[in-house]
Amino acid sequence: MGQYNTHVFVCTSGDSCPTQGNVEQFVKYLRDEATKAGLKTDVRVNKAGCFSQCGHGPMMVVYPDNVWYRDGKPVARLIYDPGVKGANKKPGYK
Repeated sequence: MGQYNTHVFVCTSGDSCPTQGNVEQFVKYLRDEATKAGLKTDVRVNKAGCFSQCGHGPMMVVYPDNVWYRDGKPVARLIYDPGVKGANKKPGYK
């Protein structure tokens, strides 16, 4: 068994995530909420580099579930599934 049951990675760099939302605040909020819920030793929230999904909104991925979210609270309408593997940048992003 690993150190944590769940890892949450929030894109805090790249061409678009930092400009499409306050990603630093997302990280702080998620960490604070995990602590309030008594999950500090079960859930690890990390800042991450670019996920190569530029233009789709601030991105989060939760492992081991391998569920991707665009931003905020994980709700069905925010689940991000591009339908393709690998890089999936919108036109105009490097």
